Amino acid sequence: MTVSVSFRMGLCWFLLSFLFHSLYAHNDFFTSIGQMTDLLYTEKDLVISLKEYIRQEENRLKQVKEWADKLDSLTNTATQDPEGFLGHPVNAFKLVKRLNSEWGDLESLVQRDTTNGFISNLTMQRQFFPTDEDQTGAAKALLRLQDTYQLSANTISNGDLPGVVHKSRMTVADCFELGKIAYSEADYYHTELWMAQALTQLDEGEESTIEKVTVMDYLNYAIYQQGELERALELTKRMLKLDPNHQRANGNLKYFEFQLEKQRKAEAEKKEQEKKVLDKRDAQRKRSKDPLPERKKYEMLCRGEGIKLTPRRQSRLFCRYFNNNRNPQLLLAPVKQEDEWDRPRIVRYHDIISASEIKTVKELAKPRLRRATISNPITGVLETAPYRISKSAWLPGYAHSTIEKINQRIEDVTGLEMDTAEELQVANYGVGGQYEPHFDFGRKDEPDAFKELGTGNRIATWLFYMSDVSAGGATVFPDVGAAVWPKKGTAVFWYNLFASGEGDYSTRHAACPVLVGNKWVSNKWIHERGQEFRRPCAVSEME
Repeated sequence: MTVSVSFRMGLCWFLLSFLFHSLYAHNDFFTSIGQMTDLLYTEKDLVISLKEYIRQEENRLKQVKEWADKLDSLTNTATQDPEGFLGHPVNAFKLVKRLNSEWGDLESLVQRDTTNGFISNLTMQRQFFPTDEDQTGAAKALLRLQDTYQLSANTISNGDLPGVVHKSRMTVADCFELGKIAYSEADYYHTELWMAQALTQLDEGEESTIEKVTVMDYLNYAIYQQGELERALELTKRMLKLDPNHQRANGNLKYFEFQLEKQRKAEAEKKEQEKKVLDKRDAQRKRSKDPLPERKKYEMLCRGEGIKLTPRRQSRLFCRYFNNNRNPQLLLAPVKQEDEWDRPRIVRYHDIISASEIKTVKELAKPRLRRATISNPITGVLETAPYRISKSAWLPGYAHSTIEKINQRIEDVTGLEMDTAEELQVANYGVGGQYEPHFDFGRKDEPDAFKELGTGNRIATWLFYMSDVSAGGATVFPDVGAAVWPKKGTAVFWYNLFASGEGDYSTRHAACPVLVGNKWVSNKWIHERGQEFRRPCAVSEME
């Protein structure tokens, strides 16, 4: 009976896992919070399996203990008068019976392996677990959030983030792991921050299997690589107090003392050292050759800082009910339109997509989500990139009547032809999910950007916000200083091309890293073909 139950349990686990993973098995878990939720259910299944294993083990040990207690009492009595005890024929028979068969049954009970069900389930599930790439990606996301939103390592470690519901603290081991990942990337700025945080928590008495001297060794090297010899020397001395025989520390002590002596003797070198007291993060960017020229401006906008509209420009922005020149579909139910920015003109539409429509779109998209890609400007090949952390899915109009209705609504509001537009793209951002500054349209140095579609360049962008975001996640336009914040049920719209067909370079925009929350968006990229009579070409290049 026991074997039958175990077999049925194992078969049930297999069928459930096969069904689950045939629907949702994907790589790059860290790039989509929506799909990471599946991992929670996987972990819950494993906990249930583990608890069943514990129950079986406890039951087995209970039987062994009852047997031991019974024989303990019996043998104590029997050994006080062995011959008298065995003089009773029943006792003699039972002794022979116990030693011949019952101890054999006990041996089988003790050797019985109850781990099979749990181990087989764990082994089966592990092939769908996050990979080293996921762990590294999630770690880099934390570092990105730390930089973008100017958060201290202590703030992140304590879980003191704005808008959090489920606060979670980081252990010494967690901090050490972040520092090691930064170290492996030669990112000594973040190595220092996180090794210092790990050391602080150890100094405060947190228990950990990570030794202080190990943390200090990484920290020491990171400090040295950033040119702070005096700090590196002081830390080396502290290491030697903990471990006088530390080989690397003893070697570093002599080296750092020698280097500092050289600096003291040469005034010019000393002045050069003083010049190095710069922003450490800027120095790290130069070392890592950050390709984003507007990084500071972009991150300021993500924090809600940066260029603001002048009062005069602000006074020209309005809210209105909009029917797009008395479009029949909007006469009785005009949409709520709000000006977000003047140049480029960015407008937001409120209550433009319902909660039920959002639910349908997400349900359709979730099994189709794949790691978002970018088009290589040189080769034209689609590839993943570290500056675009999200998963996306494409939904054609025929996928569901709701998608058809949404497409028609965009056409009614914008007055632009949807037959030549791209399918509705749904995106879910991952841990620290972002898309760094980019253009939606093809520039002159990318003549074949949308050649395969045969519908011309991307004339305009329509972007639905399908979730609220507790912190971060704004859409920002670094060149002009605009920032648009996610609000569930709204959409923003802007033209990427002037009426002349020339690209509007002020529309370079970015999706800021999601600090806290789960960001879902969907967008419609509208193309030139089909708009000839809907948006006639202008004579002036910038019109």
